[in-house]
Amino acid sequence: MSRTAKNAVIIMVATLLSRVLGFLRETILANFYGTSMVADVFVLTFNIPGLIISIVGSVIYMMYIPMYYDTRDRLGEDEALKFTNNILNILSVFSIIVSILGIIFAGEIIKIFAIGFTGEKFNLAVQFLRIMMFGVLFLSLNKIQSSFLQVKESYLPASIVGVVYNIVIIIAIFISVKLGSYYLAIGALVGLFIQVLLLLPCMYKRGYRYSFYMNIKDESIIKMIKLSIPMMMGVAMSQLNVYVDKALASTLGDGKLAALNYASRLNDFVVALFVTSLITVIYPKLSQFVNNKDTINFKKIIVKSSNCIILVVVPIVLGAIILAEPIVRVLLERGSFSAESTAMTSNALKLYAIGIIGYAVKEILSRGFYSLGDTKTPMINSSISVIINIILDLIFIKPFSYMGLAMATSISYMVTVVLMFFSLRKKVGSFNGSAVVSTFLRSLIGAIVMSIVVILIYNNLVAVLGLSFIGECTSLAAAILGGIIVYIICMKILKVEEMKLVEDSVKNFFKLHKPRARCKKYLAGGFFCTKVRKTARFMSNLYKSGG
Repeated sequence: MSRTAKNAVIIMVATLLSRVLGFLRETILANFYGTSMVADVFVLTFNIPGLIISIVGSVIYMMYIPMYYDTRDRLGEDEALKFTNNILNILSVFSIIVSILGIIFAGEIIKIFAIGFTGEKFNLAVQFLRIMMFGVLFLSLNKIQSSFLQVKESYLPASIVGVVYNIVIIIAIFISVKLGSYYLAIGALVGLFIQVLLLLPCMYKRGYRYSFYMNIKDESIIKMIKLSIPMMMGVAMSQLNVYVDKALASTLGDGKLAALNYASRLNDFVVALFVTSLITVIYPKLSQFVNNKDTINFKKIIVKSSNCIILVVVPIVLGAIILAEPIVRVLLERGSFSAESTAMTSNALKLYAIGIIGYAVKEILSRGFYSLGDTKTPMINSSISVIINIILDLIFIKPFSYMGLAMATSISYMVTVVLMFFSLRKKVGSFNGSAVVSTFLRSLIGAIVMSIVVILIYNNLVAVLGLSFIGECTSLAAAILGGIIVYIICMKILKVEEMKLVEDSVKNFFKLHKPRARCKKYLAGGFFCTKVRKTARFMSNLYKSGG
């Protein structure tokens, strides 16, 4: 688990850099477009290609890893590579067809995804979508590229390319202000394409060689399709959650959809940094344990991963609820993003944050089922979650408006994780679930104590420094730092085992990534000219550190 945790920390660092730029991207977007019509349109169309391909692409991504190990163990490395090319080519053809259909029927798609868009807003959304639909292909390729690198235990490249992606979109935002809003869509498309290009050399370094092989009747493909059908239905149901929320939000007037999106982005930061980083590392491990019939270590890694996630996420959730408004104000409130926008976004953030714990543990448990070759149970639980979400959306939207939609999402996550917990225990037997509950209760106690300290520090400093940008940043930073220290002390007093694991992983990370040694490598030779050589070597060594 130490190596696993170490790799997770590496991904967290890379993800942190990417997400910081992502926040900068959202801040710049908010500055120029606020919660305007253009912001609503961009938010909607930006996500549609991902929603479409996730139904198939995400399924293939999740099934590829266990199927790769299965093919390699049965037939050898060459056949596993052949299987990779087969998947890549089949998915590429499918994505091109989907892109063409999306361009042709863009108007109909917008009518489905945004029932409240009319007139100029509708026409702009159609034009945006026709540009962004080409992104379906690039998203599909990126899924397979990331999966291949994971089975080769190279985790950093797929995380670091997000930095370039966000830089491209930031540039596009500035261009769009001068030349027209359509460049927002073009920038998003170019960013996705560049991600694919950057990962290709990383794949080749890990032994990948492309060949045009496409056989839908291949044994491994047939097995994958059989396993994927229930999973595809489950993912489709999950995406229905997103669709319903966005569709209902589009009926609430300008700004509500954008506010939910900004809050969701802030929420996604935590998910990507801590949840996705850990899952990226443990999923191949889970698949290996299942393939080796090592049930003991399978159960251990499920428990350890869940505890680590809980340990980190619980204080963040309480902190987000307490500091939602000042966080949103510091990050986003400028330009066209008004005090009203801050109020809407912070209210949504508080309610979205509640569901992070449920979502995090749910994702770990889902990977456990997928590793076991059980795709039906997550599908059933996802279906139940969607039904609960839709019912609650319809109940909450009238009295609570957009906040009701965020509340419904969080509740559905919490219900789902409980259902999946009992389902997994039924399938593999007891896996020390009491340890997970114990860690949660200890983390909650520590987080409550932390929250009291955070409130005291923030309120007292704000009273002295005021609500200027510098004053509020200082107050926030001091409150967060004080909260972290208090929480760590509480975890040590309460003797939470995973605390030492996290500490050791961080220490090992810095031991293996000494700045001085890295700098020497980054400045080593290469090609073209001096500046290009330095940049190329920097990226090369950065990629190598992922394996």
